[in-house]
Amino acid sequence: MSIDALLRSRLRDVPDFPKPGIVFKDLTPLLLDAKAWKQVCDALAEPFAGSKVTRVCGVESRGFLYGIAVAERLGVGFVPVRK
Repeated sequence: MSIDALLRSRLRDVPDFPKPGIVFKDLTPLLLDAKAWKQVCDALAEPFAGSKVTRVCGVESRGFLYGIAVAERLGVGFVPVRK
């Protein structure tokens, strides 16, 4: 399954949250599937493998989840960024 198809199957739309007209993308189903989570994080890190990246910055709160996983795969540090 492609990463696009995997994401589409593991993300849940929550219409009108937090206000009318907004569709919130709930990633909880992805977090519950360890194999899918690994595939997504591997795919995010892959373009940067072997590069001179020394840190990964992640903007709260989803960025913390993905950023830490990508940093670990690249063997570099993680910098949490708050809004």
